[in-house]
Amino acid sequence: MLGIVAAVLFFIAFLINAADIATNDVFASVNIMLLGLTALALHVAGIGSGWGGRARRR
Repeated sequence: MLGIVAAVLFFIAFLINAADIATNDVFASVNIMLLGLTALALHVAGIGSGWGGRARRR
């Protein structure tokens, strides 16, 4: 799930950068890209993967 969020954030950052949209400092393309990298790092670490760690097979 966080991988999809990261992809969406990267796409939004790309659109802001490619269209040269003037935004305030909070929604700058670099800040959105860093949020995407954070979501991607959490996804790679296994957080928010959607699988329950406590389920056991019988």
